[in-house]
Amino acid sequence: MDFRESENQKMIIDMVKDFAEKEIRPNVMKWDESQEFPVPLFKKLGELGLMGVFIPEQYGGSGMDYHEYISVIVEISKVCGSIGLSVAAHNSLCTGHIYYNANEEQKKKYLPKLATAEWIGAWGLTETGTGSDAGGMNTTAVKDGDHWILNGSKNFITHGKSGDVAVVIVRTGEKGDSHGMSAFIIEKGTEGFSAGKKEDKLGMRASETTELIFDNCRVHKDQMIGEEGSGFIQAMKVLDGGRISIGALALGIAKGAYEAALQYSKEREQFGKPICEHQAIAFKLADMATKIEAADLLLAQAADLKNRGEKLVTESAMAKMYASEIACEVCNDAVQIYGGYGYIKEFPVEKFYRDVKLCTIGEGTTQIQQLVISRNITK
Repeated sequence: MDFRESENQKMIIDMVKDFAEKEIRPNVMKWDESQEFPVPLFKKLGELGLMGVFIPEQYGGSGMDYHEYISVIVEISKVCGSIGLSVAAHNSLCTGHIYYNANEEQKKKYLPKLATAEWIGAWGLTETGTGSDAGGMNTTAVKDGDHWILNGSKNFITHGKSGDVAVVIVRTGEKGDSHGMSAFIIEKGTEGFSAGKKEDKLGMRASETTELIFDNCRVHKDQMIGEEGSGFIQAMKVLDGGRISIGALALGIAKGAYEAALQYSKEREQFGKPICEHQAIAFKLADMATKIEAADLLLAQAADLKNRGEKLVTESAMAKMYASEIACEVCNDAVQIYGGYGYIKEFPVEKFYRDVKLCTIGEGTTQIQQLVISRNITK
């Protein structure tokens, strides 16, 4: 495996860095305080090809590989985790689900709009009583001629209110049956389909999170993705790739916090010298840098497997679990290095600290990753 950045990757990193500095950094705290989901920003990201990163050019995407996709998420997340999260969710979940599982007609209809951010995408699996235990979901779809009637709700849905289209997995068979769930594409404005409560969150506050509600929502059979009963299997494969993106999100936040702490440690003086020259701080920085490097390598391995179309269940779970856990540690250490100023919103590490915790929860908690890994290594 070649660890050198390609020329294309370097160009993408420079482009995203420039965009993030000009368009995101000046607004980070404004969006965070107001909990504003900045739709116009995502339209600009779409113009740059960053809302259809790995979607082929024939569908309006950029046709990048997963190494380049990680670079995009990392560079955005170094500046703002909320924006990184929304870019990751749009690309990996809604858009990715359609790209990897839909028929050609569905791809041609939806991917060009999603890849250019003409439409923002949402993805719904989680429900109030069924997080990791997706098989116990209560949202149902009942067949009625050429249509399906959906009833129930989904929660913790990124872009649930502002999204123009959502891919949702609902129960079409018996509860607990992995072959009893199906996936549907549902457009905003469909009768009986609406957004519910918007969550007031600790972090990632500029990334919109709401309920999706289905009240006798009538959907034509042509909106089903794949075969009836294949929704859960599709979702698990989508999450394998999605875990790489959440790992990249965590890595970006960790890098942002580390770089801020490193710079601060060179400027802040105590006892006659910069605090980075005190062993307590120097060793902390060394540990932070090493953890970041290890997470980077795990993600690179998972991306390589994804690019080659190989099985990556264990590797993506490892990368997501490790990156998210060390990101929490790095952000905690960054706040400690800043001391009292780390607790103040005027300084960047306060927001990194609040944002990062979501990475250990979303798209499978750390404990679910441990379950996935342990099952695979003990087979």
